[in-house]
Amino acid sequence: MINWNELETKWRNKWIESKDFETNPNEKPKKFITVAYPYPNSPQHIGHGRTYTLADVHARYYRMQGYNVLFPMGFHYTGTPVLGMAKRIEAGEKEILDGLRNIYHVPEEDIKTFVEPIKIADYFHEEIKSGMIEMGYSIDWRREFTTIVPGYQKFIEWQITTLKENGRIIQGSHPVGWCPKDQNPVSQHDTMGDVEPKIDEKNFLIKFKLGEFIFPVTTLRPETIFGITNLWVNPNVTYKKVSVDDEKWIISEECAHKIEFFEKQVSVIGDISGSEIIGQNAINHDGRKIPILPAEFVEPSMGTGLVMSVPAHAPKDYQALMDLKAANHELATKIEPIPIIVTEGYDVYPAKQICEKLGVSDQSDEKLEEATKELYLKEFTDGKLNEKCGQFNNEKVQFGRDKIRAWLQENKTLEKFPVLENSPVHCRCGAECVVKVLNNQWFLNYGDESWKALARNCFDEMNILPSNIRTEFKEVIDWLHERACARQQGLGTKLPWDKDWIVESLSDSVIYMAYYTISRFVNDGTVQPENLTPEFFDYILLDKGDLSLAASTSKLSEDIIETMKKEFQYFYPVDSRHSGRDLVQNHLSFFVLNHVAIFEKKFWPQEIVVNGSVMMDGAKMSKSMGNIIPLRTAIRDHGADPIRLAIISSAELLQDADFNMESVYGIQNKLASLLDECSRLKNEPISELQAEDRWILSKLQSMIGTVTESLEKMRLREGLHEILFSFESDLSWYNKRTEAKERKDVSGILYKINSARVAMLSPFAPHIAEEMWEKLGNDNQVSKSAWPVYSKDEMDATSIQSENLLKSTIDDIANILKVTKITPKKIVLYVNSDDLKSKVYRKVLSIMVGGQNNMGVVMKELIADPETTEAKKMPDYIQKVIKDLHSESEEIKNMKLESDDFNEKEFLKSELSSIGKKEFGVEIEVYSESDGDIYDPKGKARHARPFKPAILIE
Repeated sequence: MINWNELETKWRNKWIESKDFETNPNEKPKKFITVAYPYPNSPQHIGHGRTYTLADVHARYYRMQGYNVLFPMGFHYTGTPVLGMAKRIEAGEKEILDGLRNIYHVPEEDIKTFVEPIKIADYFHEEIKSGMIEMGYSIDWRREFTTIVPGYQKFIEWQITTLKENGRIIQGSHPVGWCPKDQNPVSQHDTMGDVEPKIDEKNFLIKFKLGEFIFPVTTLRPETIFGITNLWVNPNVTYKKVSVDDEKWIISEECAHKIEFFEKQVSVIGDISGSEIIGQNAINHDGRKIPILPAEFVEPSMGTGLVMSVPAHAPKDYQALMDLKAANHELATKIEPIPIIVTEGYDVYPAKQICEKLGVSDQSDEKLEEATKELYLKEFTDGKLNEKCGQFNNEKVQFGRDKIRAWLQENKTLEKFPVLENSPVHCRCGAECVVKVLNNQWFLNYGDESWKALARNCFDEMNILPSNIRTEFKEVIDWLHERACARQQGLGTKLPWDKDWIVESLSDSVIYMAYYTISRFVNDGTVQPENLTPEFFDYILLDKGDLSLAASTSKLSEDIIETMKKEFQYFYPVDSRHSGRDLVQNHLSFFVLNHVAIFEKKFWPQEIVVNGSVMMDGAKMSKSMGNIIPLRTAIRDHGADPIRLAIISSAELLQDADFNMESVYGIQNKLASLLDECSRLKNEPISELQAEDRWILSKLQSMIGTVTESLEKMRLREGLHEILFSFESDLSWYNKRTEAKERKDVSGILYKINSARVAMLSPFAPHIAEEMWEKLGNDNQVSKSAWPVYSKDEMDATSIQSENLLKSTIDDIANILKVTKITPKKIVLYVNSDDLKSKVYRKVLSIMVGGQNNMGVVMKELIADPETTEAKKMPDYIQKVIKDLHSESEEIKNMKLESDDFNEKEFLKSELSSIGKKEFGVEIEVYSESDGDIYDPKGKARHARPFKPAILIE
């Protein structure tokens, strides 16, 4: 049994002593790998461990490839989560205290201090850092910082000022996700479950008149006002009469609460029941009377709690109208749909047509959602407005919509009504978030098309893994709009030009990777925070201004400034940025947007790697499920390397990994047996190679090629599986072969093979790989050794196909014995020696390597070649050859094509005797079908095909 903690501590201490991961610029090519820094409001659990472990494997792999790798780490203190947490602890909230005590095992004396937000952050900062060290992450800790240290705050002041000077920050009124309790804008880091509030700004409010009142209705499709036949009101709801600025509105109570956050003066002046409104007429923009009908599907929480009805084009409205008509509702019977959009593929009444097509039964039918989605999209992309739309006749819907909206706005009939698309979203303090229109707020102008174009350019030229996530980034850039970059509460850096505001937590974590190149000089005291002037940053990061100006304002020597500039220019740009999929829609997209806004092109990011989350035994990890395992607990109980491998082996990048303890135990056993093997092997000289040696060394090259390609593409599960499991079956065949020959001279070959395996295992399981390397007798560390290089010269095509022949022949004999249940007294093999059969086989092989396996096409090509034209007489044989080759890998087919000097009979004669005798207990005789002394009582020899001997068992 391995004592994991002891073994891992031994190697961690060696890495720390020899400062293996502290890196400065040198003459080597570099790789700068970063991963989203953690927010310290809880310890990391196994789920968090995934992103960081993937990044560490990447960094370690590049080191072994000969790169000078920088892999740094910081801690994100900015924002409000620890504030909300401290308030909940102070209030003695049971759920949060139970979590701290029972899941995270925080000592009582520390919990007492958690009423101070900074104490929470400091405690979990140390906890997370210890876990990262225990996981064996190869981090340069000299560069560590938190986002509230003075040096970093100087950097953020410079960043935000630069964005403002570049016209990227604007002041105005825009909708934001808002916590009414904390009185603060909220983003992903501030919400329960880390949900990014998504605001739909394409939602509008259209005003109808009802006597002295405004009767406002929300819609996503302002162009449909020309097709309104009626309005819907829920008869079971009590609506509010509300004074809104200088108008009087009738709306739901929920709506009255929402519009308070739209910078409007709102006060309730009375109630009115839905049933009282029904039957009255509202007046629309052009004076037409619009009847108000009952509909129970109207939800008071949606929009204003009032809905307009366009039954020609809205499936829900059409069905509700039909339901009323079926009940002989007097007003409804007089209403006919008004078609206003012509769309190819639909008749005059598209909503009717699609409801009938999908078999919608009534207004509560779930199929209405699908009908609505399908029709709305089709009308938006292909629809044209008709003559009932007056001056907008013949406009395409996608352009007409905006023109109609602007026209209604000018006539004071329409205003914006932004909604929270993914509600309900809850702030970490527990309050439900709303949409607030902020005035005179500072915004990053992410809606600006020229800025988006730069970001798209960067994404187009950047490597994104896995590649299918690229479309998600494209969608985010398309829908992004202005985003609040400052707030009035929380930890962080004050806005340099308006000290009442603090830079928002996602806005201060977009280009911080550049600060890693500077932070070590601040941390070791070479530079003080007050030296970090705007001119200093301009010179170092943007190459703006000149050295003497940077030196005079910062009061630093020119030498120090030049050293720091060289450091930045050596390590930048970021070569690979790792993060979880949940950050695609904000942090990772902002990371690109801000880099292209600030830096010249040569410093734009080169790659983004995105991974899915981690499940626990098939369920999402959550405190309420009680299935969160803190990372340090898991390391203590099972060892860091088994945890690393269990996380990696459970899924490829974007898939959600399913972590379970069974896999941890399996991996522990696997690693223990490999360590055991390494302890026994000796680096003995390799004597003359036999057939199976050439084969296993070729398979080793093949594995090196496969694993290297897997790591280049970050397909880590595939690479790890190849090293630990796929290759095992090759090794067990090799052992079977050498044991059958009773060889005692294979230690040198196994030593060579396992040295390469251990080297490739090292980025994945760094601690135990060092132990294995040491047991193999090496003085140096495996993490400092070179990654094994694939060599085509060491691939022996003949040995691979000959060993395949041997294996498949043994399998065929075993299968016959299994089916016939014979105890063999004699086994005879007949190999092909017919010249035409061989020529036809090689011709079919060459056609199939080209990707063709259609019998007719193959036959045509065979007949067209004078060498193989006789093939027309042997269709059965050809069909069998196609089948034989179809079951082989492309690699094997190519190898067969490359080597044509292979003598099946000689090989099987020399190699079958030992293993055949061991497997089946009898000698195996081998003949070719043209041998004069052939023993062939059953006439089997004529059935032999290349690489498929005929078999006789007596």
